[in-house]
Amino acid sequence: MSSKTERTLRGAAWRLFLTCWLLYALHFATNTVREIYPALSLGDHLSLDVSEYAGLHPDIFTVPGRGAYINNNPGASLLGAIPYAVARPFIARAVETIQQQRLLSGAPAPEYDNIYPMAREFYREAYARGLDVKFALGAGVMQALLMAPLSALGAVTMFHILYGLTRRQRTALLLALLYAFATPVFYRTAQLNQNVLIANFALFAWALLWRPWDDPAAPRRPRYLLAGLLCGWTLVLDYSGAVAVAALSLYAWAKQRALPAALRHPADLVRYGTGLLASVSVLLICQWVAFGHPLLAAQHYMPPTQYSVIGYNGMAWPQPDLLWQTAFGLSFGLFTSAPLLLPALYVPGWRDTRMRLLPRRETLLALGFTLALFLFAAANQFGRLQFNSGVRYVVPAVPFLFLLAAGPLLRLPRVIGWAVAALGTYWWWCLAMYRDVEQGLGVLESLIHITTEGVRLPWLVTLERLGFIGDARLYSVLLLGLAAAGLALLWGIRLRPRPALAQAQTGQSG
Repeated sequence: MSSKTERTLRGAAWRLFLTCWLLYALHFATNTVREIYPALSLGDHLSLDVSEYAGLHPDIFTVPGRGAYINNNPGASLLGAIPYAVARPFIARAVETIQQQRLLSGAPAPEYDNIYPMAREFYREAYARGLDVKFALGAGVMQALLMAPLSALGAVTMFHILYGLTRRQRTALLLALLYAFATPVFYRTAQLNQNVLIANFALFAWALLWRPWDDPAAPRRPRYLLAGLLCGWTLVLDYSGAVAVAALSLYAWAKQRALPAALRHPADLVRYGTGLLASVSVLLICQWVAFGHPLLAAQHYMPPTQYSVIGYNGMAWPQPDLLWQTAFGLSFGLFTSAPLLLPALYVPGWRDTRMRLLPRRETLLALGFTLALFLFAAANQFGRLQFNSGVRYVVPAVPFLFLLAAGPLLRLPRVIGWAVAALGTYWWWCLAMYRDVEQGLGVLESLIHITTEGVRLPWLVTLERLGFIGDARLYSVLLLGLAAAGLALLWGIRLRPRPALAQAQTGQSG
C-alpha cells in the first residue's frame, strides 16, 4: 500500500471515528441501567458492593453477610468505572452545589412526566436520596467517554475490514457508516450496555485474527495475545460471551493452520489462550470476592424470579416462540428492528463468490456464530423481558450479519441501494430517538412518532419531562444543526490542496 493511500485511509478513519463519537454522544439515553451501579461503586469505593443503591433497581439483590450486587457479570461496570473515576471530582462538585441550592430554595421535587409508574417512582426515590444528579452525570460520562468512542472504533474497524475486502475506500466508508447508524449498534450505544460491548470486542478480536487489510502477497501474523484478551472479555461482560469465545477460538485454530509455514509459530495459540484466560480470570476473581466462590455466577445467588425457576437459572432448551420473537418480533426482533440485515438471510449469497464479500472460512464463522447466538438467546428465558427495552441479546451478531448482508446490498441497482440505505438509517435514527418499543406497534411506533412529531434527542426529552427545559424538539434541532455544521467542516477538509490552490502555490514558489 502506497504512503498516499495510507494517508487517505487514515484521514477517512479519523473522520469516521469523530463523526460516530459525536453523533453517538448526542443521542445519549438517560436510562439508569443496572450496570451503572457497580461502576459508580467501583469509582467511589473500589468495590462491586452496591448496598447503598439497594431498592433502586429490581436486579439488585442482597447476599447475607456479603453485601448487595447486580445479577449479571461485571465486565461493563468495570469498564464504565474508568471514565467515571476520571470525572468523579467534577461530578461530586456538581452534586454538592446542586444539593446546596435545593436546600436553600426548599422547592419540592419536580414531577417526572412519564407514562410508566416505575420510572416515576425511581426518580422520586433517587431525588429523595440525593442521587438523581449523580446518576445522570455518571451515566452521561460512561456513555460519552466509553460507549460512544468504543462503538466509533467498531465502525472504524468495520471500515478497515470492508476496505480490505473491496479495495474501494468510498464503498468501505459508506458501508461503515451504514453499520454505525443503520443497525442496533446506534440504538444500544446510547447507554452502558454489555450486548453492544460484546459485539465490539468480538469484532476487534476477529479483525486482529483475520487481518483482511493486509496485502495478500505479504500477509502478517495475527495478534493472538490481544485477540485472546478481547475475546475473553466478552465472557466477563455477559455469559452469552461464551458463544463468542467458542466461535472465535475455533476460528483462531483454523486461521493458524491456514497461515503460511513461515508465519506459523507453535506458541501462537498459547498466546491466544493466555489472553483468553487472563480476561476470564477477572470474572472468576470478581465472583470470588463478591460471593465467595469463583465458579458460581451472580445468577446462582439471586432470589427466584418469574424466569429464573425455568431450567437452570432461566436457561432451558431453545424455545421456538422465543426464537421467532428474537428474530422477527415487533418489539425486539433483530430483523424487524434492522431490515438492513435481511439480505444476510439470502442463502444463495452465502455460496455465490460474485455476491458475497467474505471468504469461505469467514462466512462459516459468521453463520455459525449467528446461529449459535440465536439458539443461546432462545434458550435464555430472560430474553422475554426484551419487550420493554428492544433488541439486545443477539446484538453481538450484528457485525457478522452486516458483513454477510454487505455483499447482496452492493449488488443492488444504485437507486435501490441508496433508497435501502436511506430508509435503514432513518429507521434506526427514529429508534435511537424515540426508544419506546413496549407500546402499540413496537419498533414501528418510533417511525410514526418521530415522523409526525419531529426529532427529539432522548436526554433532552428527559429534561423536558422534568420541567427543566421547554420543547425538547427545538433544542434537538439546534444541537443537530450545530453538529451537522461541524461535520460538514470536518469532512470538507482535504488531505491535499485543491488543484487550483496547488498550482497557485507552485507558481508563487517559482
